[in-house]
Amino acid sequence: MRYDVAIIGGGVVGCAIARELSRYHLDVVLLERDAEVGFGTSKANSGIIHAGAHAKESTRMGPLEWAGNQRWGPLVEQLGIGFRRVGELVVAVEPEQIHTLEELLAQGLARGVPGLELWEPERIRQAEPNISEDILAALWAPTAGVINPYEATLLLAESAARNGVEVHTDREVLALDSDADATWTVKTAAQTYTARFVVNAAGLRSDHIAELAGVGDFKINPRKGEEYLLDKRVAGLVSRIIFPCPTPKTKGILVIPTVDGTIMVGPTAEDIDSKDDTATSEEGADKVFRSVQRLVPGISRKDVIASFAGLRAEPTTGDFIIGPTARKGFINAAGIKSPGLTSSPAIAAEIVDVLADEGLGLRLRDDFEPTLPHPARFATLSLHQKIQLAAADPTYARLVCRCEHITEAEVTDAIRRGSHTLDGVKFRTRAGMGRCQGGFCTWRVMELLAREQGIPVTEVTKRGGNSWVVRPRQDPVSEEVAS
Repeated sequence: MRYDVAIIGGGVVGCAIARELSRYHLDVVLLERDAEVGFGTSKANSGIIHAGAHAKESTRMGPLEWAGNQRWGPLVEQLGIGFRRVGELVVAVEPEQIHTLEELLAQGLARGVPGLELWEPERIRQAEPNISEDILAALWAPTAGVINPYEATLLLAESAARNGVEVHTDREVLALDSDADATWTVKTAAQTYTARFVVNAAGLRSDHIAELAGVGDFKINPRKGEEYLLDKRVAGLVSRIIFPCPTPKTKGILVIPTVDGTIMVGPTAEDIDSKDDTATSEEGADKVFRSVQRLVPGISRKDVIASFAGLRAEPTTGDFIIGPTARKGFINAAGIKSPGLTSSPAIAAEIVDVLADEGLGLRLRDDFEPTLPHPARFATLSLHQKIQLAAADPTYARLVCRCEHITEAEVTDAIRRGSHTLDGVKFRTRAGMGRCQGGFCTWRVMELLAREQGIPVTEVTKRGGNSWVVRPRQDPVSEEVAS
């Protein structure tokens, strides 16, 4: 089959592009190298929808940050994505940093970001009683929010698929070429695709994809960010995102009240060589907690229930790389670093405009369905609602994850909507994200994955590939002979 557009990369940007293109009468395929979408940079994102005042107007990031912020509101309503507009405080702990806050304020006001205010110490501590007394001033931005980035990616892909986009996972791109008619051939180990246009949304590996296409004029350097999730015992310690004053390299190490009620701290910003190194470190933890305790002294390492690291795509250009290339039909949506999550819906709209300018005919579909059935979140319901659900479907009365109160019905719904790995179920439902980190629920989720997919439990993986959790029972005779 010849597609109109092949999108390479199933992170939040690629999935947002896929959904935006699904509005039109087009044949579109999304190719993702991992077992499920969102398993790369998007799964380890800080989950912040930036207020719109951070990136400079002279960059591609600046206008797209604010445009993306405004697009998330309708998306979360349509798709049922967990989201809270909690607002952010960018704080100054040194007198010279107040000037930076004033620059951010002016930048945001010029962009039209509403509600921005400079707060004095008394106002700050009225709003956030647990914040450090060393804070001298803060920029308050009510338009900032927190979101589940992995859930957003999964639901954008699901919406695209329900509107006709083909989503093919386990499809690492090995070769790219185009003929005299500018028809692109995209080769993977499993299948070869042809398309009129190729969109490069491959994140950390977007420089490699560009090289395969013959337009490798930029590099992507991985920047590691370590983050630490705290126990729900400290939920409410802060109610807003707390940013330190930003530097030219990073927005800093933050205190983030997540959409699920926990607090997350991080990330670091370490430039590394490997695009696969997601290990955390004692040094990283020391740096994170030294930094955040200066902002919120009550935060303690004793409350950590999980640690992880993600790799951000830091382009040598220092900015988003969006637009056509010297190879006709090859379009970049590359180098999408922070504020990439915030900007992704706006990046998707811009890519559609680029494709139209390059000759892709766009005809809106009358049958585009913008909404998805919203997944039930049993833990958030009232007792009466829970009783009603369990009466209608007894699997809502069977608890699978006791830390997060996730039921069998929620897990089976996640599987039937496309998740086929332990991580896929975790990202859709939060089963395994609580205090015991899957110690209670992992085996039951594996049983449900095996049952729903009609496979042995030994074939269930954590995240695809060879990430098996249990091995088949061996023949005792064979084991004896082998020894």
